[in-house]
Amino acid sequence: MKILVTGVAGFIGYYVAHYLLECGDCVVGLDNLNDYYEVELKQARLAQLTPYSQFTFFKLDIADRTAIDNLFAKHGFDYVVHLAAQAGVRYSLTNPHAYADSNLVGYLNILEGCRSYNIKHLVYSSSSSVYGANESMPFSVHDNVDHPVSLYAATKKANELMAHTYSHLYQLPTTGLRFFTVYGPWGRPDMSPFLFVRAILENQPIKVFNYGKHRRDFTYIDDIVEGVVRCLDHIPSGNPLWTGQKPDPASSKAPWKIYNIGNSQPVE
Repeated sequence: MKILVTGVAGFIGYYVAHYLLECGDCVVGLDNLNDYYEVELKQARLAQLTPYSQFTFFKLDIADRTAIDNLFAKHGFDYVVHLAAQAGVRYSLTNPHAYADSNLVGYLNILEGCRSYNIKHLVYSSSSSVYGANESMPFSVHDNVDHPVSLYAATKKANELMAHTYSHLYQLPTTGLRFFTVYGPWGRPDMSPFLFVRAILENQPIKVFNYGKHRRDFTYIDDIVEGVVRCLDHIPSGNPLWTGQKPDPASSKAPWKIYNIGNSQPVE
């Protein structure tokens, strides 16, 4: 199989690409190597992938419509794993346009590439942040997610809606995965485990928000990768939107799915 993995220099993208390469798949990786966090870390991840003969890397921005269309036209992908996005919740308070460019415009370019070049299945990253103000625990894909509390969450909710539209209009199989706080080796340095450890090593105070009452469902990277790959191999058909839910006549023909990928054990 020939698979496009966007955000391949990112934490999850690197692990997914490495797994697929170990399985013998041909992987084309795409990343713009932005400086949201240390570029050196992203380059170090890439250095672990470049020895594979079936790996090709392109430094591209998904918001570049022409470049993305040319990439799809040239390489004839079978599947797409779309993990590129502007990450971070607090960052969206000061850099909102970065989220519109990557998570909306860039995401649309990926959808158009998948539609135009007959991709068999698009698996893309959503986020547990879409649950926003929802306080029902544990979170369920049946829950209402119409009240995001960050621009990042709003763009991820928009991604799910955009995917459904393309699935409905063009019968493009899409699967969205709501990740829950991913951690592990090579992880993002802006995440709490790394921030806490860095502060401890430097004998600095640990920054605590909401009086330490935040709860997060930490999910180990290997479990995330397994979820991505299993979903990639399981192409949705025009079944009801959610397992066990009564079919929605207006939507049941869309080959579109959403899954939570989490540990289901929130900790403070």
